[in-house]
Amino acid sequence: SFETKKEGKAPHPPSPLTPLSSRNRRNDRPGTRLAPHFHTPHITHMTIPIVIKKLTLPRPFLLLCHLATVAVVTGWGGTVPLSTMSSSKVVWRSVSRWGRGVVFQQKYRHRRHPCDRFAAGSIEGRVYGGSTAATLTTNWHCFRLYSSSDDATVVAGDETIDKKRIVFLGTPEVAATSFTRLVEEAKKETSPYEVVAVITQPPKRRGRRAKSTASPVGAAAEELGVPVLCPEKAKDKAFLDELEYEIRPDLCITAAYGQYLPKRFLAIPKYGTINIHPSLLPRWRGASPVQRSLQAGDNPVGVSILYTVSRMDAGPIISQRTVPISDDDAASHVLSLLFDIGTDCLLQELPQVFEGEMSFEMATPQDDDEAVAAGLIKSEEGELKVWKEGARECHNKVRGFEMWPGTSMMFRIGDDDEDAVVKVKIIETRVAGEEGSVSESDLTNVVKMGKEKKSGLMVVCGDGSILELLRVQPVTRKAMDVKSFVNGLQGKTLRWIKTAEEEENMNSQGDADEVKSYNNSNVVA
Repeated sequence: SFETKKEGKAPHPPSPLTPLSSRNRRNDRPGTRLAPHFHTPHITHMTIPIVIKKLTLPRPFLLLCHLATVAVVTGWGGTVPLSTMSSSKVVWRSVSRWGRGVVFQQKYRHRRHPCDRFAAGSIEGRVYGGSTAATLTTNWHCFRLYSSSDDATVVAGDETIDKKRIVFLGTPEVAATSFTRLVEEAKKETSPYEVVAVITQPPKRRGRRAKSTASPVGAAAEELGVPVLCPEKAKDKAFLDELEYEIRPDLCITAAYGQYLPKRFLAIPKYGTINIHPSLLPRWRGASPVQRSLQAGDNPVGVSILYTVSRMDAGPIISQRTVPISDDDAASHVLSLLFDIGTDCLLQELPQVFEGEMSFEMATPQDDDEAVAAGLIKSEEGELKVWKEGARECHNKVRGFEMWPGTSMMFRIGDDDEDAVVKVKIIETRVAGEEGSVSESDLTNVVKMGKEKKSGLMVVCGDGSILELLRVQPVTRKAMDVKSFVNGLQGKTLRWIKTAEEEENMNSQGDADEVKSYNNSNVVA
């Protein structure tokens, strides 16, 4: 990649990625097509000092470009022609003239590699003209190198380029943080790897206008200039072809990607596919490890770095780290914490993976007998059933389901059955009393403020424990502290109630018990 400075003013140019058919046809020669629109930009910095020189090509070249391409590459004191390659498809994309240099952007699909040595790399830059800046990216790869040396290699300055190619797979914000750190490490001169592509979920339509929005990982990749792929399904043949024949990763890294990876995908990278999983495997294999671990009250929690296999989260473990947490930490905080620690572990292990000190065979296999599934969370799981769940169980639900689906309770405001029934989202809680804190004779569904100054609403659970509500959100209202919520009740009594579905289930269960009791009495008679 290189930076450019604008010299002089020029009319607004078309984007370099605009198809040739939509441009002005008065300049048909590749080397002069954009000449009327640009003054010569000044190259201030080049990460890889390789220049593609201008070629004077006749018009028939445009018709024959799908068969072969010829360029002249200089960079190590000599001229090396890059000649024809094994190609099934060549798509002419754009041509831009920068002073004495010409950059051709083409897309190559190659099915086989009959040559022994290839040049691989990319050139990226921004072309400035007037007030418009357009990004131009040229991927050049899989050319046969001809030179006087039998061991020709691509050279940057005085150093040989031999960085491993990493493809990152992820979708949510926590994965975007891991991706950004990985790219920062890859940009260091001593780094043995580079991030060549990102694979993420397709953009989704959000908001009132249903505007298509990229995933957090996709947005971060665009900002950092890393190519992004968004396949609908990871088993799509065209996507797998592009990954295998064009991107050619040495290693894939996944972090909350959100799709099943087929066997063909897993067979592509030389060093395999490594996953950051926020649990102490084999406990909590599945889509919701942090949520399920908090729901179960696990402490400490942890993160695992493992190889990906066809079975979900069942691959051998490269490293693990346990993390103690507070009993009040919620899922969003724990998830972010575990991915930060997991990224640290990953960055420590990558050099060993590339040097052969760690491999699939050397990693520690999991004990399948100790595996616990972390299944998808259903929306109805967010209901707090305090009449049969203790305060600790309800509190862990609030922590675990903080991001989705959230937790809620039904309340009746007033003493009469005809008074308003409202659904209230429970945002923050704590355990004010363990099981047996309230005697069975004093159990009640009346919810009152605590006696201490900063106390919340006290909910007495069916086992005698006390759940303290700290922040709530009534339907159609904003989140608020419980003091503000109680002030809006205007002195009316607040009671928790069972949902209509729960009442119906209990009535049907009661009828079933009566029928069973009647049948048993007849048998005795």
